[in-house]
Amino acid sequence: MTAPDSSDRFPFLAHGGHMGAAIAAFDWSATPLGPLSQWPAHLRTATSIMLASDRAMVMMWGRTGILVFNDAYAASAGHSRRRELGLPVQQAWPEVADFNSNVLDVVLAGGTLGYRDQRMMLQRDVGLEDSWLCLDYSAVRDEQGVPCGVLVILEETTARVHVEQRLSIAQAAGGVGTFEWFPDSGRLEVSDQYLRLWNLPPGTEVTDALLLRLLHPDDVGVAGVKRLDDRGNPLAYSEFRRVDPDTGEVRWLARRGEVVSSPESGRRRYVGVIADITERRQTEQALRDSEQRWRNLFEQMREGFFIGQAVRAGNGAIADFRMVTLNPAFQQQTGIDTAWAEGRMMSEITPSIRDELTAIYSAVLDGNRRGQFEIQVPELENRWFEVRAQRIDEDSFAALFIDISGRKTAEQLIIESEWRFRSFAQSMPNHVWTATPGGELDWFNDRVHEYAGAAAGPLQGAGWLRLLHADDRARHAQAWQAAIAGGTGFEIEYRLLRHDGAYRWHIGRAVPMRSSSGEIERWIGSNTDIEAQKVAEAALSQLAANLEQRVEERTGELLATQETLRHSQKMEALGKLTGGVAHDFNNLLQVISGNLQLLTRELGADARAGRRITNALAGVARGARLASQLLAFGRRQPLEPKVLNLSRLVMGIDDMLRRALGEAIEIEIVTAGGLWNTFADPAQVENALLNLAINGRDAMTQGGRLTIELRNAWLDDAYVEPHAELRAGQYVMLAVSDTGSGIPAEVLEHVFEPFFTTKPEGQGTGLGLSMVYGFAKQSGGHVAIYSEPGQGTTVKLYLPRNEQAEDIVNDHPMPPAEGGNETILVAEDDDEVSATVVELLSELGYRVLKARDAEAALSIIDSGIGIDLLFTDVVMPGRLKSPEMARQARERIPRLAVLFTSGYTDNAIVHGGRLEPGVELLSKPYTREALAHKVRSVLVQQRRRDGA
Repeated sequence: MTAPDSSDRFPFLAHGGHMGAAIAAFDWSATPLGPLSQWPAHLRTATSIMLASDRAMVMMWGRTGILVFNDAYAASAGHSRRRELGLPVQQAWPEVADFNSNVLDVVLAGGTLGYRDQRMMLQRDVGLEDSWLCLDYSAVRDEQGVPCGVLVILEETTARVHVEQRLSIAQAAGGVGTFEWFPDSGRLEVSDQYLRLWNLPPGTEVTDALLLRLLHPDDVGVAGVKRLDDRGNPLAYSEFRRVDPDTGEVRWLARRGEVVSSPESGRRRYVGVIADITERRQTEQALRDSEQRWRNLFEQMREGFFIGQAVRAGNGAIADFRMVTLNPAFQQQTGIDTAWAEGRMMSEITPSIRDELTAIYSAVLDGNRRGQFEIQVPELENRWFEVRAQRIDEDSFAALFIDISGRKTAEQLIIESEWRFRSFAQSMPNHVWTATPGGELDWFNDRVHEYAGAAAGPLQGAGWLRLLHADDRARHAQAWQAAIAGGTGFEIEYRLLRHDGAYRWHIGRAVPMRSSSGEIERWIGSNTDIEAQKVAEAALSQLAANLEQRVEERTGELLATQETLRHSQKMEALGKLTGGVAHDFNNLLQVISGNLQLLTRELGADARAGRRITNALAGVARGARLASQLLAFGRRQPLEPKVLNLSRLVMGIDDMLRRALGEAIEIEIVTAGGLWNTFADPAQVENALLNLAINGRDAMTQGGRLTIELRNAWLDDAYVEPHAELRAGQYVMLAVSDTGSGIPAEVLEHVFEPFFTTKPEGQGTGLGLSMVYGFAKQSGGHVAIYSEPGQGTTVKLYLPRNEQAEDIVNDHPMPPAEGGNETILVAEDDDEVSATVVELLSELGYRVLKARDAEAALSIIDSGIGIDLLFTDVVMPGRLKSPEMARQARERIPRLAVLFTSGYTDNAIVHGGRLEPGVELLSKPYTREALAHKVRSVLVQQRRRDGA
């Protein structure tokens, strides 16, 4: 019985017997069906019907065929099979895995299957047994009619088959008993087989009294034993049962006798035969039961069914068909009342396709073959039906049909989705390919061609096999042929040749795409690069072989990783520190520079004082360069990148390099053909190259050769893995190599740190390489250094490839500085800087207003005073930031020009280290001439935009 509370919690399990209780207790959350509380209505309904049936029934749910069954099935399958509940059918019945796989494919595609006396070798409680079964498979559908499970009604017919076999053997052996009875004397002569049929020992004297004792009480009247003295033939054919008095076994016997009269004496004797027909009677009963089961199936099946009877014209040709023997599903599938349709002509029901149907069904009858076709019926809202017709005799056929309108719509969607698949496949980073049902590859996405470096043609068919490593070809062929033959999934690991000659490990996978009938229409496959995984597996294998050594190596790797992280964190911290220092330093330099420039104009012709001021200004310039290098290392230097070709840039500064390095240094420039463009700040690239060249010169104290190399480069996943901010892809490489003294390993790891130098005291700031490092990181690139003592040094700068056209750079000489009479609002929180800037602008002829913060600047603008240019520091105190103040100011004065200034932008007007479009910036410290040029330039550009 069901567990006491299962019917309360799950009413559909009520009256489900032992299996109802087992289903309620089973943990379904670990299966694709999910918890019982989440089972859909159609699954619950099907389970309830199955549990209530006394016939052996089992459901295979979903593509994996999760098993749910009733008590009758559990009893039939054997005690050990109760553990199959919730298992995939392939796991539960591995001995018939291929058979069940075909069932799932066909029925879940909308078909039905039936088998009579299907022979199978099944695992029973006592081992493998030869078994015979009647099996009927039909789909369990959801509310939309989509098949989601398979209902199996089964009956084991092993016993009946065995009986029939034994009966056949007995008949072949002539197992019939004979007898003669002489009524005058009462003597009964019988054969040995007669005695065996009555289960009597050899030599037994047979009398009517003995036979009466052995007869079943209900059959005494039909046996003829008590009517032997009647006239006529009391031994006419009859069937009756005899009962073994010891065991109670009942056997059916059939007897037939004839009266033989002697012409001379007129005496009668009776001659007859008797045979055991127990197996036949059981077979007949089983047949009646089977017919009843088929009738039940006929009434309950979802597919429509009818028998068509040919109506022939006078010349014998088929003119029409009469619809007879329709099942209830006929009306469900067509919407046509069964009572109305039965007995009518097919032409009355579907007149628009009469000729087409007549031709099809006539071919089924005349050709004595099965017909399967799809047809659209206008009278039934243009719905599509799949029909399977089988000839019964020369004038009738049986037809099974189902509505496939949904499938036809799906097929159209499949056609439409084919191009979507191609588009999707082309967008994937993996190799994607397709193959014919026979396994011939016929399409590859672009990733395959890019990997192989081959045109589309040579890879088609068997051409792609040339990419396979020779050692993997036989193994691949065996696995691929096995997948094609079995229609199963394909998975294998193999090595594929890349365009650069390297073999890389891939995992190849493919699955068959099937039609609604289960036929394979196409294979879809992919190759995924697992080279890194294979390397890891090899490392793991090595670890297993020599654990102690690998532990030591891993410990070293971990320490190296920790050291890399520590170094990266230290460099980041130094970057933030130097950025902040540079900001304050630039403000101080601006005050000093501005006042020195003002003092120069006040001193007039005092030559001695002028020289001192000039020297002081030169010191300010060196300090500004130092601050710029600090900002570059800290990745805080505002960049103005352009699309440029490094080959032209290097050639443009060739003369300057040769002058800077001197005659003792031989310079060689090597440029690869087809050099890609990059997106970088040209001034910073020149600065980086000059720094690297000068470092190389200083390392070659006795002279030497400096090589500048330009070429395209690919940085793959393996290379970029240790570098968190670096991405794999295409780069332009600028390498500077010298033949100098080289750098020891203990020094090499510190060379990118700010203020670290190997030069004698007073001969270097230690910021050259740190500036190159910061510029590379800020530009999305990478810098690497390689050196050995006595062998020289190579520094490689990688900048990301840019596919746009090179920008045109106009290097026009700067015109003389000039002022103007416009009104400028200066927003600066540093009073000393503010005073200096106001005086410089006033000296240039401008009318100058000043504000100490953003709120004060907006208040001046709101006062209504006419302002032409807002000159504001980027970083100021207060809640209102300078960029937002500038935006609000332009809302109030649309024609207002805006110029930012700062010693450290802190991302306020810089995005990704680059000035946002349309933003004008004058970096501190700046000269009077730079200020004059920038202010005048910004004002002129604003007038052009305003159309003035």
